[in-house]
Amino acid sequence: MKRLFATWAVVICAMFFAFVETAQAQQNSVWIQIAAHPSRADAEARARDFASQLPDVAGFSLGAGWFGVVLGPYTRPDAERILQVYRREGSIPRDSFIAFSRNLRAQFFPVGPVQNTAPVVAPAPTEVPAVEEPIAQTPEPAPAALPDETVSEARRSESRLTRAEREALQIAMKAQGFYTSTIDGAFGRGTRRSMADWQAANRFEPTGVLTTLQRQTLLDQYNAPLISVGMQRIEDAPSGIALDLPAKEVAFDSYESPFVQYKSLTDLGARVFLISQPGDQRTLHGLYDIMQTLEVIPLDGERKRNANDFTIEGRGKGMVTYTQATLRNGQIKGFTLIWPEGDEERRSRVLTAMQTSFTRLDGVLDPAAGADAPQNVDLLAGLQIRRPRLSHSGFFVDDRGTVITTSDVVASCSRITLDHDYEAEILLNDAANGLAVLAAKDALAPIAVAELATTTPRLQSDVAVSGFSYQGVLGAPSLTWGVLSDLKSLDGNEGVARLALAPQDGDAGGPVINNTGAVIGMLLPNRIGNQQLPDGVSFAVNADALRLALNSVDRRPLASAAEQSVPNEALVRATSGMTVLVSCWE
Repeated sequence: MKRLFATWAVVICAMFFAFVETAQAQQNSVWIQIAAHPSRADAEARARDFASQLPDVAGFSLGAGWFGVVLGPYTRPDAERILQVYRREGSIPRDSFIAFSRNLRAQFFPVGPVQNTAPVVAPAPTEVPAVEEPIAQTPEPAPAALPDETVSEARRSESRLTRAEREALQIAMKAQGFYTSTIDGAFGRGTRRSMADWQAANRFEPTGVLTTLQRQTLLDQYNAPLISVGMQRIEDAPSGIALDLPAKEVAFDSYESPFVQYKSLTDLGARVFLISQPGDQRTLHGLYDIMQTLEVIPLDGERKRNANDFTIEGRGKGMVTYTQATLRNGQIKGFTLIWPEGDEERRSRVLTAMQTSFTRLDGVLDPAAGADAPQNVDLLAGLQIRRPRLSHSGFFVDDRGTVITTSDVVASCSRITLDHDYEAEILLNDAANGLAVLAAKDALAPIAVAELATTTPRLQSDVAVSGFSYQGVLGAPSLTWGVLSDLKSLDGNEGVARLALAPQDGDAGGPVINNTGAVIGMLLPNRIGNQQLPDGVSFAVNADALRLALNSVDRRPLASAAEQSVPNEALVRATSGMTVLVSCWE
């Protein structure tokens, strides 16, 4: 009898520990959320699509009218490995993230047997996870979760919350659609009703008073985007900055004044730059201009500059960026967050967390930091500077900022600029004659304006073209001298003159002048289509053709009355004032 009793005791103990182990496994299981839709039908269709390619696909209600598609369940380490592998293979969206069982509600996919909630063992990263058969059982509503506190105990623990903690609960309920009133930290009738609705939706008893566990569950649901990226506070002493950063996505890389660079750790591609440098208002405004020349700052987006701070938003080429910087006590500090498009919920939450946690500490980054890094004119602190697709020369033809240039420099551009700083729009693009007319979007006051010749120039007379020979690298136009060889092109076109002149590619579009300073034409590119002109041979659209083009867009160029030749110094001053760099940006 004693032996039988002992045997049963061993069996009961084994069953008890197995139950505890299973319960713990279920509690620690996680999922990989790969999609979410406000329509259950759309979510089911998406789940079926994923299930045709991947194992372990399930669908659950997420609350607030949303339905999620997930993979799992897995243990946390296995889920992180699978997430990395599937992202790298492109099997799941890049914005997929770790989700927790407590955030999932009623299951809607697969239809039929309820999905097992115990974590499965993931294979090695190079393998694809094997399909696990769901446990066959009759579907039935899950029982309400047992409270961790009585209502009285919950009220007592609630009374110890600070106002900020109470407001955080209201914010979390509002984000999920349960609360629509003011965030005031006061738990009145409306807040209690919202709490009861949230409890019912999460299969808790709807008492209207959240227990300690329920409050944590609510906040975990709200903070799931931040938890998935591992938001963690860092303090960087050299830059004098402390803030929360997505530690699972970025890690410290280098100091290169004025930036502390944090590189991407995953295929998500997120990056962060801390900004820290001594300076004044002029330094701040210079930084504002420089930041917008970087490749990592897309051209589209809102920009705002004030006396002592600025913000730059950028969207394009698959990424979203946000930069903020503030001048205070002779120190400029701020940050840039770079995040992929299509992951807006997490990006906005990460950005808000960085903004609210940003703290200025003592000290500022040494301007000499990173001085030993390789130098390159195309780099700023190791970051690639944006370059235009093509740059040619052009010249002002009136005091309204109208510019004439070559046709090819304005083709297929998302943005056209004059001297990099002023945006322009196309008034005329005459590809047949190789010229285009532009107008500055903002009012400009050119230093000098072209005066078009009214008489036929003499053959074999000296001419010069003013242009940005090296597409703006030298910062100012230069003169290249030559001779007028013929008043017509090789095919007899009398609107084009032939020149004995050896310009650079960047000179195309520049004004061709005679020794009186009158503009006799506009230089055409040395390559026309697939045809490359011989060395020393160039062509220019003559003044009459330029005048006709300008008249067609209601522009009246000035006519030159000069008859006497002028010194070279005067020619240089006049042409430098009228010549402008025209750039095409993608």
